[in-house]
Amino acid sequence: MIRTLDDLDAAGTAVGVRVDINSPLAADGLADDARLRAHVDTLSELADRDGRVVVLAHQGRPGGDEFTTLATHAERLGGLLDAPVSYCDSTFSADARERVDGLDDGAVLVLENTRFYSEEYMEWDADEAAETHLVAKLSPALDAYVNDAFAASHRSQPSLVGFPGRLPSYAGRVLERELEVLGHIDESPTPRAYVLGGAKVTDSIDVARSVLERGLADSVLTAGIVGNAFLLADGVRLGAASAEVVNERSTDAVRRAGDLLDEFGHRIYLPRDVAVERDSERVELDLEQLPAAEAAMDIGARTVAAYADVLEDAGTAILNGPAGVFEKEAFAYGTRELYEAATRADQSIVGGGDTAAALRQLGIDGFSHVSTGGGAALRMLTGDELPAVAALAE
Repeated sequence: MIRTLDDLDAAGTAVGVRVDINSPLAADGLADDARLRAHVDTLSELADRDGRVVVLAHQGRPGGDEFTTLATHAERLGGLLDAPVSYCDSTFSADARERVDGLDDGAVLVLENTRFYSEEYMEWDADEAAETHLVAKLSPALDAYVNDAFAASHRSQPSLVGFPGRLPSYAGRVLERELEVLGHIDESPTPRAYVLGGAKVTDSIDVARSVLERGLADSVLTAGIVGNAFLLADGVRLGAASAEVVNERSTDAVRRAGDLLDEFGHRIYLPRDVAVERDSERVELDLEQLPAAEAAMDIGARTVAAYADVLEDAGTAILNGPAGVFEKEAFAYGTRELYEAATRADQSIVGGGDTAAALRQLGIDGFSHVSTGGGAALRMLTGDELPAVAALAE
């Protein structure tokens, strides 16, 4: 059993809250604050209940362009929360612990990027994570721990799996909602239609196999690079450019897609046409008009019509990954049309990552649930255990 904020008496206690506010950056700050907004309910509730809220988070990967401090994030949170927000440029130093000890009830302190410390960029067993410097030094300054970082919960890093071994631990509202929806897919209305697109070919094939073998999916609709892999597996000659893109993502994707088609072909839908860029224009090609010199960048109108019929009749529509290169307006058509069709299903669930980014860019809403996590959502859909969730349960 996992305890939630309903079980936590926050008043006067120092509560470490792990969030995932890893955000795209612009020259003048955050390019998108959607991930910060997602945690407002949890942080506000704890502050309103007179908790002393200590935020733990990461930004970027070591060596990457977006690997930086959380000073800007703290400033933005200050504008989103009705509570005083301050920032500390360390995570578990003596200064950080003193700042936690001196925090007023109802106030929020954002500690420094956890990934500034090498331990945090390594995977650990929960028992080992509890002994890392980050957890061992910061835990004595805290009274409780809350994990609200669903999007990072497929990782076993100290700030995610170490604290539950040392402190009373709880799920925040984001994590609670994600587990309620994604953890009970088998109870959602039927028939269930999965749309698997985007560029994560290997992950999507894993999801397809899992939901088909477990009887969770009545149909799997393929699109994007995933759809191209299945077309190649079905013997469609897309052209060298499209095949190269698929093989760059996964050298065995076509073979694995072919194995799935052999086993579950009657439940897997393949694109009926594709769109390419030719002479700076969008050109739709039926499969009979292939191969094409240009790479397939979207599904076409025939595919959209066939898939929309399935989605609109679905009890539950689950979408993970865009249908094409939605960043280019000419090739956003497939993604826009499929997502809008999915909103007309009885229940509609959207995976995170690129999928959520596509929704924001295209201005589409009306879904029953939009996940905050990409990799974590995929792991749950395949039935895999999330290390950070397992640590809370223990």
